[in-house]
Amino acid sequence: MIPFNMQKLRQRIQAFQGRRVIVLGDLMLDRYIWGRVSRISPEAPVPVVEVANSTSTLGGAGNVAANIRSLGGIPVLVGIVGGDSEGEWIRKSVAESGGIFIDPRVPTTVKTRIIAHHQQVVRVDQEKKRSLPQDIEEKIMDFVRRQPHQGLIISDYSKGLLSRSLMKRLLPLSRRRKIPVFVDPKVENFRFFSPITFITPNHIETERIVHHPCRTEEDVEAAGRHLLSLIKSRYLIIKRGEQGMSIFEQGKKPLHIPTIARDVFDVTGAGDTVLAVAALALLAGSTIREAAVLANAAAGIVVGKVGTATVTPAELVAVLRRAGGRTK
Repeated sequence: MIPFNMQKLRQRIQAFQGRRVIVLGDLMLDRYIWGRVSRISPEAPVPVVEVANSTSTLGGAGNVAANIRSLGGIPVLVGIVGGDSEGEWIRKSVAESGGIFIDPRVPTTVKTRIIAHHQQVVRVDQEKKRSLPQDIEEKIMDFVRRQPHQGLIISDYSKGLLSRSLMKRLLPLSRRRKIPVFVDPKVENFRFFSPITFITPNHIETERIVHHPCRTEEDVEAAGRHLLSLIKSRYLIIKRGEQGMSIFEQGKKPLHIPTIARDVFDVTGAGDTVLAVAALALLAGSTIREAAVLANAAAGIVVGKVGTATVTPAELVAVLRRAGGRTK
């Protein structure tokens, strides 16, 4: 862990409170079936899961919003669901649902994970990628224009919501209003996101964009420079899994932060947590270095939990204290 000022980071975390952020992105329902495996099926070489219970939670951009809320911020979720019971569940599960629009032509995306003995056995996806209808694009733009907010988070799961047309209208609006924009992209849409405040691809997505491996710090630094030549972004965070993350700022030397995760049970949604924490940190007055330390610590917490998870301020303070930052 790189050196950090514990007292200052605690103040940054306290300043997360009340930050109002629009979270625009692909919405989905994460459904979990929990059980245990005691035998192999006689019909095929697969485990038989005896179901104990099932749970549902917000997934995709909804998980980003859940992390914002658990940290004391105020998320305003914007996206599309189908005209089905799963879409209704999502709309009823958020405090402010005025930005969630119904498209009856396609179903709500649902990811069902079967978990046994703290391990994911299989995942079943129900989805249909959609192109953004013009009438819903107009509703989204109208909603964002009318909503007071201090930051805009864009969570891209490549389900069709984040079109080039929408970004060409939305990003200039945010720039005129001096609203910071924070993006977690998918490869196929990477060039849509410019100009922005920061972008957070993972190392696999980065390799696909730059067409070379990102195994060493030298590889990553070359890739980071390449990415920043493709779009206008003040900062770049490359998420590198067990190797931590690398931070880029125009005109400065890259910063490499090792992971502090001790036990990794499930990486589901860790990128959502990084996005939420880093965005809140910058809105709370952090430097990009401080934001990265906080986001890296938060990622280390959620990968130690099974399933789509969030982090609290108390958990964040506790893990930073264990990591041993300076108190002054």
